[in-house]
Formats: sequence, C-alpha cells, structure tokens
Amino acid sequence: MNKLTFLFMLLAAVITLVTGCYDRVDLEEQTSSFLVGFDLDDENKLITYATNPVFSNQAEKKSQEIGVIADTPRQSRAKLEARTFGFLSYRKVQIILIGKRLLQQENWYELMDVILRDPKNPLTPRIVAFNGALSEIIDLNMKDQPMLPLLLRGMVDSKSARSETVQTTFQELDRQIYEKGVTPYISEVILDKEKEIVMNGTTLLDHKGKYKATLSMPETVVLQILQKQVKSAASITLRIPGKSKTGPFDTDRLSFNAEKIKTKISTSYSQDRFHFGIEIKMPIVLTERLFAHDVQTRGKQLESMIAKQMKEKFESLIRLIQKNKIDPIGLGVYARAYQYKPYSKVKEHWGEALAKADIQVDVKVMIRSMGPVK
Repeated sequence: MNKLTFLFMLLAAVITLVTGCYDRVDLEEQTSSFLVGFDLDDENKLITYATNPVFSNQAEKKSQEIGVIADTPRQSRAKLEARTFGFLSYRKVQIILIGKRLLQQENWYELMDVILRDPKNPLTPRIVAFNGALSEIIDLNMKDQPMLPLLLRGMVDSKSARSETVQTTFQELDRQIYEKGVTPYISEVILDKEKEIVMNGTTLLDHKGKYKATLSMPETVVLQILQKQVKSAASITLRIPGKSKTGPFDTDRLSFNAEKIKTKISTSYSQDRFHFGIEIKMPIVLTERLFAHDVQTRGKQLESMIAKQMKEKFESLIRLIQKNKIDPIGLGVYARAYQYKPYSKVKEHWGEALAKADIQVDVKVMIRSMGPVK
C-alpha cells in the first residue's frame, strides 16, 4: 500500500465519522417522549400532548405532561421543546394516543405525516384511542401506578395476547389506511367512574380513519377469530338459553377456552353482489359450567348449543360491520384475490359493496376436555 492510498483511506474514514456524528445530541441534552397524543379542543383546535420521563432523585413526579395548541404537529414540537429541559425526541415513543374528538374527523391520519417523514422515528408505537378528551387521561396524575405510556403499552400487549384487543402499531395502521381491502382498527381505553384507566376493546374506523364503532373485549375476541388472528387460547363466556338461574347468580353461564381455531373463508360473485362463506371449527376446553349438564352423555347437545350461540355472535358482528360499511375482517382482500374483476370495479367504495354482500357463517364446536370435575 503506497502512501497516497493510505492517506486517501484515512481521509475517507475521517469524513465517514464526521458525517455520522454531525447531528449528534448528547443524552443529557435530550428529552425523550414516551407518549405523544393528539386531540381537538372545544374550538376544534389541534392539541398535541407529550409525556416525558423525569430522571431526577429530587423530583417527586417521575413524568412530565405537556399539552400545547398549534396549527400542525410540527409546529407543536417547538412549543413542546420550549417547556422541556432539552431537545425533544420521539425516538423512544411507546404510545400514540388519539382522542375521540379527533377520530371523528375524516383524514385525521394526514397529521401523522410528521412522524413518517423523519426516518429516526420508530414505527412500532402502539396506536390507542381514548374515548373522551385526552386532557382527562393525560392530567390524571395516577399514584402508585406505572407511567401512563408504560401502563398503556402493558395493557395493549397483554390484552392483545388474549385476543381481547388489537395490537395495532404505527406501521400496521399505515398499512391498514392505504389497504383498500380492509379498514383500520385500533385499541381503545376509557376512564371508569372511579377515574381508573380500563381497556375497553377495539375502535373501528372507516377507510378515511373516521370513527365508526367500538367493540367490547368479548366482541373483539369474535373479530379476532374471523381475522384468523387468535394467537393463543381465546377465553369466551356464553349464556346458554333454557338453563335456569339460581337466586341472584347468573348460573346459566358457561365458559371455555377455544384453541387451535380454524377459520376458512370462501368467496364468489353472482347476482351483482359478493358472497362469502365463513366456516369456523372450534375445539374447546370447558373452564366453567354453572348449570347441571351431563357432558359425557349429552356432549353433542351442549356442542350444538354453544355453536348456536357463537354463530349468533359472529352474525351480530357482521351486521354491525355491514351497517357501518367497514371491513375490519379484511374480506376485501379475499375478494381481490379470488374475484378480482368484480372487485376492481368497487374497490374505491368497498365498504358499500360489502354492505350489500351475502355473508354466511357456519360454526362447528368440538369439546376436547371438560376438566377433572364431573
């Protein structure tokens, strides 16, 4: 290696190192937000919130909550930085919290452009809807509780693992917004009467991101089965008609875990509308039975009763979806794959086409175990 080559390589290494550090910000000069929230006030002005951890032994509160009014999220960042001790960074954001008032506006998702445009921002924050004004939850000042963003992330991750809500990340929401064969869905939390944060289920949005409906946690389990997204055993409790109640107790209830559920969706097109056939096979393990029934000799009868109740739940959810002209199941993806020609004619208004579709559900239940109790 001659001297000229060595000097050239040394110069290239120095330039590379300098280029990689030109926008370096020291940790002690930086404020990392764990939560970013967006909402509208009573005058429909955009409010941006940030929750920042406070790393100080002298501080009584371990987080700082800030809310500012600005025309755009990018402008709000400067106002947020003016109220923090360092440069504001979104690199550690865990939760993006959206208020109900904002969700009721069409195309609110366009406000997220500022997050997408910066390649340093993560794509894995959980998107969570709050059924109310964000000021109610941001200013809650919970005692003996984790920080709000950590609490919400834990709720979303644990409840979605049991199929009681959905785990929609920012990247997944972006896909859902631009995927014409499905409509978006995100987690939803509320405040109860005691001002405690409670997971409420799932918020359903239309193609423009506008709020359409809320599914409870049991209804979300039904949605996840239709989506083929049940990760582990789904816990379900049903009321069995014809079974008597004892005193004040609801002893006409039965609970079970549904494992290894198989959902098969077929599609066809005739008479100017789409037809979907959904076949669901549910092996179950009984976990609770509060009424008398001989499962060993009358197991098939109980399977039929459970299947009938589950079919009603699936059909109720489908009616809700068709009424609101949305498609969180993703039936449009199946229509595009197997009936592309008719689908291509209605893809720009798929919700309306799905509202007219014929959707039939067939449920088969198999009791695999009833536990050690007779």
